[in-house]
Amino acid sequence: MNLKNQKKKKLFLGRTEKLDFPELGLIGIDAKIDTGAYGCSIHCSKIEIVNENGETFLHFILLDPSHPAYNNKNFFFKEFEDRTVKNSFGQTEKRFIIRTPVLIFGKLIKTEFSLSNRGTLRFPILLGRKLLKRGFVVDVSKTDLSFKSKNIN
Repeated sequence: MNLKNQKKKKLFLGRTEKLDFPELGLIGIDAKIDTGAYGCSIHCSKIEIVNENGETFLHFILLDPSHPAYNNKNFFFKEFEDRTVKNSFGQTEKRFIIRTPVLIFGKLIKTEFSLSNRGTLRFPILLGRKLLKRGFVVDVSKTDLSFKSKNIN
């Protein structure tokens, strides 16, 4: 068989996963895998633009005090974008976008996350098709496949 024609092996994710975000100091955070969503989002309780010494930064605090992993840590990103995205209700809204690695099956995958207030939602993280198309298949009958593989190895 010609190796060029061989398809890359796909990894299975469950309908939910526990994910690590090493650059953000978050470990085992619950995520919903959503094939209906295009992008990924992460819950923030505070999001603002700040100017310091003539430079512009995006300042945010991840999660909120009701979440067990909340640590009130302030993040400042110099590299960010603002985009108009459609929310889960089909309405457009302006959101800030950051790029940060997420650990899935032992691999760091740098991807974009929109910053959003997901405080009323069950899962603080949503993973959409933009990330999933990088070699993942969703098995809705399973949960936490990446997390469980971490504990096997």
